[in-house]
Amino acid sequence: MSTFRPAHLALYTDFSTFGGVERVLLNLAKALAERGHRVDLVLCGEADAALNQVPPPINVVALQSGPRWRGRLSVLGSHPTDLVPLLRPVVLPPKPNKTIPYLPALVHYLRREKPTALLSAKPYPNLTALWSKRQSGVSTRVVVSEHSHLSRDLLYKRRRRWRSRFISPLLRRVYPRADAIVSVSYGVADDLAAFVGIPRERITAIYNPIVTPDLHARARAPIDHPWFRPDAPPVVLGIGRLVPQKDFPTLLRAFAHIRVQRPVRLVILGEGKLHAELETLARTLGIAADVAMPGFVENPYAYLAGAAVFALSSACEGLPTVLIEALACGCPVVSTDCPSGPAEILDGEQYGRLVPVGDDAALARAICATLDKVPPRERLIERGKFFSVDRAVEQYERLLLGTDPAPDSVVEP
Repeated sequence: MSTFRPAHLALYTDFSTFGGVERVLLNLAKALAERGHRVDLVLCGEADAALNQVPPPINVVALQSGPRWRGRLSVLGSHPTDLVPLLRPVVLPPKPNKTIPYLPALVHYLRREKPTALLSAKPYPNLTALWSKRQSGVSTRVVVSEHSHLSRDLLYKRRRRWRSRFISPLLRRVYPRADAIVSVSYGVADDLAAFVGIPRERITAIYNPIVTPDLHARARAPIDHPWFRPDAPPVVLGIGRLVPQKDFPTLLRAFAHIRVQRPVRLVILGEGKLHAELETLARTLGIAADVAMPGFVENPYAYLAGAAVFALSSACEGLPTVLIEALACGCPVVSTDCPSGPAEILDGEQYGRLVPVGDDAALARAICATLDKVPPRERLIERGKFFSVDRAVEQYERLLLGTDPAPDSVVEP
């Protein structure tokens, strides 16, 4: 139980998909509820199917969308003197961010429920959380959290979304109005301060609550895949959305180098728009027979426990959840030294090898070296415990209730 008096706490993002950010918020919601707080999980519209199993103490609040024009007018009403920075990222795009039409509903929720604190995640939900507080006139403490290396992440989004090119001036104007700002790693905090222009001392770094009590039980579950039999060749595992930021082409090219040297197989779990492109690349490289891409799986922990090596090939991250999950499952890891997170998770290279971003030859060498010299499983599991829910929830609780006196609340082991 919490050492604080029970409070009404709300956690908010769009939840239209269920990735690392959403999983972190759900873990945090469960832990806060277990500590005696009244917890609302506030989402935009219908939730991803993964939220069907939310335990009863948590109240799921599905906001209802209004017309796009009403959401845009509501934003303008929040900042009548800020028309210029609002034009290109919010007012003019033919298709605004999915959270904008839900802004009036979020305002109504805050006026009706008046939670003690609201924690939001990701740029546009963060903006709508701050706008809704301004419009609603409530005293709710709003804490915004950044889960990605924003400057790099927006570089990828700019290629697909016109509005993403112009969001940084808006963040610079709105984020300082938050009662507190959280980053999921020191690298994210440093980037956010430099990119948005927020004083670094205003940002608190709290590592994500990843490792839950049921993770190890799920890791022991059987795997319905023939490549994970004890007598099969070792499996290199990749997990993530099939999008440019994850740079799975580099992993496929690295695997092609390895496959020439030894019998090995590659499994990539995840879905995304690059699925067909990656399958084509595997055929071009002549490795298609030893590459499986089964899509989304309900229990990735069993795959992590059964893999010989987990490889993260990302070009940018915030604090990659799956790298922590791999350690917690005792799976040896290799990662790109991308901004941000892997170097912090692995404490330099104390718990796994780091290679330059986009260097398939270096990634292949690191995977082979890890296959040849497997680190002690118990040591990896112990490192994973550093990112437990119990460790993170107390830090978030203090920040949400306004009792945390200092930023950079991460304590190194």
